[in-house]
Amino acid sequence: MKIMNRKKYEAFPKAAIRFQNEFLDFQKGIRVGNLEDNQRITRILKLALEARYQEEFVTERFGRGIYWQWIGFVSRANRNSKPISSKISFGCSKFFLTIDQEEQLFKCGFSVERGMITPQPDFPQTQLQPDWDWHRLLDGLTKGSLLEKELKRLVTREDFSIEAGNWDDRFTVSHGKFPGAEDLKKILVAAPPDAWTVFQAYYPMREKDIRASTGADLVDAMMAIFRETTPAMNLCMQAQLK
Repeated sequence: MKIMNRKKYEAFPKAAIRFQNEFLDFQKGIRVGNLEDNQRITRILKLALEARYQEEFVTERFGRGIYWQWIGFVSRANRNSKPISSKISFGCSKFFLTIDQEEQLFKCGFSVERGMITPQPDFPQTQLQPDWDWHRLLDGLTKGSLLEKELKRLVTREDFSIEAGNWDDRFTVSHGKFPGAEDLKKILVAAPPDAWTVFQAYYPMREKDIRASTGADLVDAMMAIFRETTPAMNLCMQAQLK
């Protein structure tokens, strides 16, 4: 039997990282354009995640030009495991970061999308499929489940927040108050079929906290947040991170 050498993934050496806190702009978004690789948060985090989990990640984004509004990192192995949806990332759990300009918050954590049950005719790829991670999320949101325990830990012990429901009308869990998995599930199930629906657990940071941190400290914080959310995200994934 031929033994294949496992691909070796390496992150940027910490001393080489030149990300700056000003690249998180609360008026414009997350700066990714006109930067060197060791300054660009997409490249820094992608390499760091691949080094940690020893597998490839796909970078997704919302935005254009120099500043992006939302960035996601999808396990390629998890996406490839989808028999129907292996070419798109909508169906996959993912790490994410965003600047919510309305709430003036930097959010970093993990997200699971339902998309739409009845999508718009010109956007059929957003239709919920049977192989999406969304179904594992719903199955896991039961009383006493491992997923409930992990989400409760994030909210009550680690000061994370949770948002659930229609993208334009989300229910927010914060300040250490966890309602229970079954209540969250009811909110998700009740979302309109033609509305983009999401579940996300994230650590919120205000601009003053960002400005008080160095770029290197912020990279460390993002990676620590991803590590904290991995157990919960794994419970929603078809191919789990090791």
